[in-house]
Amino acid sequence: MAAAQPVGSPIRSRFRRQHLAIWVCAVLVAVVVGTLGYVVLLGWSPMDALYMTIITLTTVGFREVGELGAIGQIWTGLLAISAVAIIFGTVGIAAEFIVEEVTSGRREVRRMQEAIDALSGHFVLCGYGRVGATVARELVEAGESVVVVDLIQESLERAHLDGHLVVLGDATTDTILRQAGVERARGLVTAIDTDALNVYVILSARNLNPMLTIIGRANTLEAEEKLLRAGADRIVSPYARAGHRMAELAVRPGVVDYLDAALDHREPAFGLESVPVVASRGLDGRTVGDIRADGIVVLAIAHAEGAHARYESNPPDDRRLAAGESVIASGDAAALARLRARAG
Repeated sequence: MAAAQPVGSPIRSRFRRQHLAIWVCAVLVAVVVGTLGYVVLLGWSPMDALYMTIITLTTVGFREVGELGAIGQIWTGLLAISAVAIIFGTVGIAAEFIVEEVTSGRREVRRMQEAIDALSGHFVLCGYGRVGATVARELVEAGESVVVVDLIQESLERAHLDGHLVVLGDATTDTILRQAGVERARGLVTAIDTDALNVYVILSARNLNPMLTIIGRANTLEAEEKLLRAGADRIVSPYARAGHRMAELAVRPGVVDYLDAALDHREPAFGLESVPVVASRGLDGRTVGDIRADGIVVLAIAHAEGAHARYESNPPDDRRLAAGESVIASGDAAALARLRARAG
């Protein structure tokens, strides 16, 4: 399958356009100055002066329009030297373009791959359509690193312009997922708009990294069970989710607005966080009151995850936390950061 490919660089393209503009300006200036020189120095007509300038700059070797004299010979010699400079400049720009097109793509791919190889604990995002672009933006705002995998060159160019590391290729293959660092990744989100491809991506990713957290996109209700059987931890249906959100906005708009603000990573005043209790770490065996004393509001204690999760709402202060549980907490950004650090 296709390996990582270069993505167009707008900076490099801008430099090429600047070089071309400079060359065009140099040619026009040489033609105008050369014509004026013949008109002023030798008194020739503008048409004769322009003709003499062109045949001199192009080095075609036609005869002179009229008698040059010493001044005319010096001026013609200067134009001939300018013509040589323009010709070499033309060859240089063309050679630069050709060499750059041959070598820069490989160099950019190598640099991109080196940056990906240096990552660990990142997220691999498969598919950079409208849903994938939103996922990438939210992950970056949460402070996560993202590697985008897509089979469409235009999608990869958009992802690259958005500042993401990219790999062009088929995400259903082990080779491409390894290039994206899936074996070192923290999680994978497959947001491709074809359920069958999402199933294959999940199967391949789960085989390469059994500990990977996998979020799959289900475009139909029938696909949800297949994605779970393939190894996805969570399933999201954009259409069902959109319908659910619209209904909630209709009947409970204040609650939806509050949750949106709490889950906005740019909002430092308050937020929501799910913090797991890890065995023999900071929260294991501590009481809810210990956490609340640090400015945290403990909303619930979660048992298990996903569809089988159970929630113990508003737990008392003397309730002790145990490994395997998760604390659903609210507080300002600094307090939540301290809670995460304390949880280890």
